[in-house]
Amino acid sequence: MAQDDNGVSASTVLVSFLAGAALGAGLALLYAPKSGREMRDQIGDLTDDAVDKIKEYAKEAQDKIKATLEEGKETIMEKKSILSSAIEAGREAIQKEKEKLGA
Repeated sequence: MAQDDNGVSASTVLVSFLAGAALGAGLALLYAPKSGREMRDQIGDLTDDAVDKIKEYAKEAQDKIKATLEEGKETIMEKKSILSSAIEAGREAIQKEKEKLGA
């Protein structure tokens, strides 16, 4: 992933943000005046939501990585084809020159 001037990647920033958000939400719940049952239910709901979001972000990242790899493969194949054509043209030119010199 890309890094900024300080060497911090976008994924590090995202994970830090999500961890801070989860910690803040947890502290807010702990200090809210609710019964234990309500608190446990709410923590469970928030945990489920956080897990779903993490899975969603992971899937998006995986899809982007796959797309980038596929684009890279296509670019390499295009360059390989161009290079192969150039090499073959060079071989043919050398062969023609050899024939001229030998005749």
